[in-house]
Amino acid sequence: MKKVSRSSLDACFAAIAASQKLYLPVADGEKKRGAKYAPWFEGAVYSTAVNTVRSAKDFFFPQVEKMTRFKMDGKQIEVEDIRKENEDFVIFGVRACDAASFAILDSVYLSDPVDSFYQNRREHGLIMTMACGKPTETCFCSVFGIDAAEPAGDISCWMTEDTVYMQANTEKGEALLASLPMLEDAADDAAEETKAAIRQVLDKLPLKDLSTDAFGGDKLMKLFDSDKWNSLSEACLACGTCTFVCPTCQCYDIRDYDTGHGIERFRCWDSCMYSDFTLCAHGNTRTTQMQRFRQRFMHKLVYYPSNNNGTFGCVGCGRCLKSCPISMNIVKVMKTLGEGNE
Repeated sequence: MKKVSRSSLDACFAAIAASQKLYLPVADGEKKRGAKYAPWFEGAVYSTAVNTVRSAKDFFFPQVEKMTRFKMDGKQIEVEDIRKENEDFVIFGVRACDAASFAILDSVYLSDPVDSFYQNRREHGLIMTMACGKPTETCFCSVFGIDAAEPAGDISCWMTEDTVYMQANTEKGEALLASLPMLEDAADDAAEETKAAIRQVLDKLPLKDLSTDAFGGDKLMKLFDSDKWNSLSEACLACGTCTFVCPTCQCYDIRDYDTGHGIERFRCWDSCMYSDFTLCAHGNTRTTQMQRFRQRFMHKLVYYPSNNNGTFGCVGCGRCLKSCPISMNIVKVMKTLGEGNE
């Protein structure tokens, strides 16, 4: 384990940024919405906010990305690969919930057929996680077996009032720490007191006893046919906010547009909450908002764990609890459907 004083953290950031792009959470002062990831620059102030408004998913599965360009000359069509993401980069300050979301995205995009766009970014990225010093009342990652005091990643970090401890978990992580001369050796158990303090907070959070016992692939038809979906979904605005802040949602649409010099194909995030999601020539297979609402939560709590050895499609980051304009979220769905169904 290594350590660096917080007063030397900027020097550490500068050393990382000298060899590769560095991103970290900073206060979103313009919109006053909390923290957002941004490229490091001299004078940037690392934000200790519990979570960024948008998740770190953006680095590997961006909201919009160009995929291919088609150049046409008469009947001749030239297909051009226009990907430019070839630089190594580091993301500092990723929380345990977001780090856990990468495994869920990997199971989708790195399974055959592999998504080479996503794979390319994953190979170039290095993740430095940060344990949650002050989890909030909307956090419930522990419900899904995630330990906010022991975040995964290439390098795990713990911050105290005056020191940041760093532990490499992968070869990439070891190589990065070895390249930073300002780091000092620390005892392997140096962060144990910090971990214990975090777990004490986690044990007092209001959602820590939320149960997943009523969910999973073996409950599929019972949950699908529940008469509670109508009342749960009736106030939903279908705005899609929950899907756009979610670190594990992975749906997208692909479109082509004419640039005047050829055709460019791009993909962008989509939401199962939208009426035109997966719209086919014959129409949408889910014709009501209740069906679309049900699809979102059945996927997180039933379909995904059924196909992934019981792993749920939610990491308990709490973003949807904060952002939903009508205060409907996965916690309320779990509590309502779980009543009497454990």
